[in-house]
Amino acid sequence: MTDDLKRARACAERMYRNDVASQSLGIEIEIPEVGSAVATMTVREDMANGFDLCHGGMIFALADTAFAFACNAYDDVTVAGSGTIEFLRPAFIGDELRAVALEEHRGKRSGIYAVEVINQRDEFVALFRGRAVARGQSLLDG
Repeated sequence: MTDDLKRARACAERMYRNDVASQSLGIEIEIPEVGSAVATMTVREDMANGFDLCHGGMIFALADTAFAFACNAYDDVTVAGSGTIEFLRPAFIGDELRAVALEEHRGKRSGIYAVEVINQRDEFVALFRGRAVARGQSLLDG
């Protein structure tokens, strides 16, 4: 394992420790490589809307979480500048959703990330794009 990947995983561990929102949604995080993240979540009954479908906000939260962990791999506190989502198919109670975030561009203070949200049948549920803005503060020393 490279030092960069060790640092990325240390950043993720630090973030997750204080991420009450992701923890309450049951989101789990993996960092397979620097600049990417995989967030997984099982759709629960309390995540359903009035049509017994997974609420779109829950899908957005999963994608946004993967985005956040991907862009915070460099020990520089980074926040969302913007995020958009395209819903492709519904998710249902009991579905296992996986959000895979990939870094498309990283500049000195900003980056662009794409996130694919996929269900347990490897069907696309949503596509998310986010713009990240680095704050110039160490995540690990904070």
